[in-house]
Amino acid sequence: MNPPQPDPHATTGRHLSQIASAAALALLGLATGAQAQSLVEVFDAARGFDATYLSARSQFDASAARAAQARAGLLPQVGLGAGANWTSRDSSAAFLDGTNNSQTVTVSASQPLYRPANRITNNQSLLSVDIARAQLLQAEQDLIVRTTQAYFDVLAAQDTLTFVKTLKAAVSEQLAGAKRNFEVGTSTITDSREAQARFDLTTAQEIAAENDLLVNKLALDQLVGAASVVPKPLAAPLVLPPVTPTDPQLWVGEAQARNLNVLQAQKALEIAQLETRKAEAGHLPTLDLVGQYQVARGPSGTPAIPGTVRNNNATVGMQFNLPLFAGYAIQNRVKETLALEEKSRTDLEAARRTVAQATRTAYFGVLSGQSQVKALEAAEASSQSALDANKLGYQVGVRINIDVLNAQSQLFQTKRDLAAARYSVLLTGLRLRQASGQLVAEDLLVLNALLAR
Repeated sequence: MNPPQPDPHATTGRHLSQIASAAALALLGLATGAQAQSLVEVFDAARGFDATYLSARSQFDASAARAAQARAGLLPQVGLGAGANWTSRDSSAAFLDGTNNSQTVTVSASQPLYRPANRITNNQSLLSVDIARAQLLQAEQDLIVRTTQAYFDVLAAQDTLTFVKTLKAAVSEQLAGAKRNFEVGTSTITDSREAQARFDLTTAQEIAAENDLLVNKLALDQLVGAASVVPKPLAAPLVLPPVTPTDPQLWVGEAQARNLNVLQAQKALEIAQLETRKAEAGHLPTLDLVGQYQVARGPSGTPAIPGTVRNNNATVGMQFNLPLFAGYAIQNRVKETLALEEKSRTDLEAARRTVAQATRTAYFGVLSGQSQVKALEAAEASSQSALDANKLGYQVGVRINIDVLNAQSQLFQTKRDLAAARYSVLLTGLRLRQASGQLVAEDLLVLNALLAR
């Protein structure tokens, strides 16, 4: 059999790149027509729509209102009472028969002067507001990560679809060339069948990629409450931002001081310590300033003063109470709070350890991802060179069709892995800042600057 002759219709490395660029431009054109949105714009929409975040914000408002209720134990209490009675008397002594009406209006007030348990409860409520605020910030950080994840998922799915369409076009041309070569007798039927099998496989990959893109778009639309959200792609060439500081221990130290889980555990420990003090205050006396003003109108109780009498009574005094014995309830309550205090202390230590591990994991994940991106960039160039070499070898007869098909698949896989690695590095960078307690909405501006204009 004569060696395969150069096929003018075969896909060259340059032609493959042109096809990829054309497919990418088609998607970008679609995005431009649909007014692509930046990551910051998508996050702003999600913050006003996401049910999880809005629930956390409502919970914070409720927690703040609940905490304000505790201050009532330190403020005056004022009450108004009124009553009216009607009495009918039927006596064997006729002169005692008759009816009587009486009315009373009473205003009473009290002001706590010394109630240590009430003051401790108020201090606990202030700490509970700090916990609620940390939970709200935590919900915002989680929304930042979820929004970025959904945004990049769509971009990754678009990249995969672009690459698989490029591969399908290249395999299609390779299949056409194999059929022509078989017809003229320069190749065997095996080349055609191998190319057909690879074409069918690529078609299946295209269907899966289209479905994956649809699913990810629906997830992003649901997050922001809008239809057909189109994210902007990453700019090319892309320079990944460096990790600063470069010492992982500095990140861990920052996490120990600012991580929201650690902050909540610290506040919970302080509340538990105050709860112990409040339990011990059960042995202490209480002192209140009390006052009352009453207006009473009713029949005279003295025969010498017939008719209705009106009395105005005003009293002011101090009310002192000292518990002497409560059936050991106070002592056992103190034991309970001491055990809960120790539990809170252990929970704080567990939170610190977990945060330290998560911060180190995220830090080394970013470094590993950056190294992987560099390696995949080199692999992309090598895979492109390998494809060009296999194309040329096939034309001169030193390579067979399956070699070209394998080289095309390897280049597609490398491009897809490279795109996914870039998104992973950027997302892991946000998780690192989240673990260290530094993540804020303004951090998305850094990622926004990496998007195409």
